Amino acid sequence: MSVFTGFILYMMIYWVSLFAVLPWGNKAPEHVEEGNVSSAPTNPNIKRKFFINIFVAAALWLLVYVLIKMDVIDFYDIARNMAQEDSNK
Repeated sequence: MSVFTGFILYMMIYWVSLFAVLPWGNKAPEHVEEGNVSSAPTNPNIKRKFFINIFVAAALWLLVYVLIKMDVIDFYDIARNMAQEDSNK
């Protein structure tokens, strides 16, 4: 895997895992102010969640990297199989 491919893969994992990290620790307010949605968190801690997600995405990226290096995931094989399925139609 090249550096560019690794970076693109990390960014994809980062943005997908961000949606899993965003709800962590959210608490709805006890008293809802007029004009606010009742499910809006009191303090969403966005900066903290972006920072935490750096490490979550890095751990997931490392797992995917190891699986690729061990040939558990082989994108070339997947592409060949997809091309073969298309030619059989």
